[in-house]
Amino acid sequence: MLLTDTHTHIYYHAGTPKLQEHLQRCFDNGIQRLFLPNVNSASIKPVFDTVAAYPEHCFPMLGLHPCDVKANYVNELNTIQKSLENNKVHAIGEIGLDLYWDKSTLEIQKEAFRIQVQWAKELHLPIDIHCREAFPQLFELLEELHDERLFGVLHCFTGTLEQAQLAIDLGFALGIGGVVTFKKAGLDHVVREIDLQHIVLETDAPYLAPVPYRGKENESSYLVYIAQKVADLHAVSMDTVASITTENSKRIFGI
Repeated sequence: MLLTDTHTHIYYHAGTPKLQEHLQRCFDNGIQRLFLPNVNSASIKPVFDTVAAYPEHCFPMLGLHPCDVKANYVNELNTIQKSLENNKVHAIGEIGLDLYWDKSTLEIQKEAFRIQVQWAKELHLPIDIHCREAFPQLFELLEELHDERLFGVLHCFTGTLEQAQLAIDLGFALGIGGVVTFKKAGLDHVVREIDLQHIVLETDAPYLAPVPYRGKENESSYLVYIAQKVADLHAVSMDTVASITTENSKRIFGI
């Protein structure tokens, strides 16, 4: 069984014994591929330190998280762009819109998103999208920017079946994480209706730990609980889910 965590901040543990411990638990559970999105300029170094330590297992993404789009966002983008010129990455992310924490920055969040989507198109890379309480605004942007070069993952998808289909129609896979295991979230009913060809798995560690660890620090080794839930919803084996979702990740990220 080969599982892929398409979105984890495991690099938060870079330079500490925890990193090796967490990765060993991943390997013990068949999780061999991990994609690491930075969130701002300060997180670039730990991402690449982690990739350097585990080059066969950890793969970098670069982008500016919408919650880090503040008054200095142009400087942040310039720093990240320089890193893109000097390093190989596999996606632009995580980028997107977040109206949960700060609605006042919506316009500059949109501008930062447009700029980074252009990077992705020029580099022929997927984008990894964060969206929280901003689906209407996000889909409006994606419609505006849509062409054959725009593709990627809608990370931590928690929307409706209609929103899932919109994302798929625009060329995006759905990143399914721990929320699918939450009883009252309703995501399980959506995932049951989505073909596995449109799904990739993720943890978003250290956030959003799945049941039975809900409310605790998440880690990438817990991906097995997400994979098992998706397998149960589709009435297939976890091996089948692992195989299909890993192949989906290879198609999207190119490795």
